[in-house]
Amino acid sequence: MGKYIVRRILQMIPVVIGATFLIYAMVFAMPGDPTAGKCGERPCPPAYVAAFNAKYNLNDPLPVQYGKYMANVAQGDLGENQYGIPVSEDLKDRFAVTAKLAGMALVIEGVIGILAGALAGLRKGGFLDNLVLVSTLFVISVPVFVTGFTLQYILGLNLGIVPPLVGADATFYSLLLPAVVLGSLSMAYIARLMRTNIGENYKSDYVRTAKAKGLKQSRIIGVHTLRNSLIPVITFMGYDFGGLLGGAIVTEGIFNIHGVGGYIFEGIHNRDGLAVVGAVTVLVIIYLVANLIVDLLYGVLDPRISHD
Repeated sequence: MGKYIVRRILQMIPVVIGATFLIYAMVFAMPGDPTAGKCGERPCPPAYVAAFNAKYNLNDPLPVQYGKYMANVAQGDLGENQYGIPVSEDLKDRFAVTAKLAGMALVIEGVIGILAGALAGLRKGGFLDNLVLVSTLFVISVPVFVTGFTLQYILGLNLGIVPPLVGADATFYSLLLPAVVLGSLSMAYIARLMRTNIGENYKSDYVRTAKAKGLKQSRIIGVHTLRNSLIPVITFMGYDFGGLLGGAIVTEGIFNIHGVGGYIFEGIHNRDGLAVVGAVTVLVIIYLVANLIVDLLYGVLDPRISHD
């Protein structure tokens, strides 16, 4: 197990370097003035431009710029945004909100998706199976922003069941509706994935053997069928967690959530390169760590899987 973890961490290094270099090059090597918009509608004075380029090493070749930036990142310095505030301080508060939102979305999509998929898989061809298939197809077909605005209008503005906007005070109650919207698409995929897996595993030889031994139906489903069916679902959820963290831009915009997605959007809109690169760098690292944890969970779900 120890060797496996070390090997996976070593494999992460080129992925982190490749992904961060790509986003760094996209932000700083593209044509255009990186100081545009930082002095209002007028061009910045030459002295300001020279100081800006010297501060962020923009006069150096791109690989050198990137190397100096990553050396600072390794020391916990993600640079400063256009207002002179350290990016790490900005992300500290915003990541707490986005992580809470993504965690709630992951729980909602996991619980509802697995339960709906398991019931549909065990009752293939029945009313519940058809209901799950139709409802998940509907959710997949509708864009997330349409789902978000519709639920916000009906549940938030019309019925007043949940707050229509979140704002600065991101409580669990106020994040409930955004979490449902954020996790809705993945919830539909999990339900369909779980339905297929449990349907196939329920017809497997080892399940027939368990039935022949006279084991209880609850043990056959709960231990032998459900456990094996969860492996690809856990894999999907692990990958999805990173996507939820970075892909909440639309949901955060609809519900006025001050999270990482909105921070990246503002950074792109204001051409704040260090803010964008810093946020994406942290997202890449979190995504890789989440996938490492998922791989380690394989051995817990199925002891036949060895990491050595």
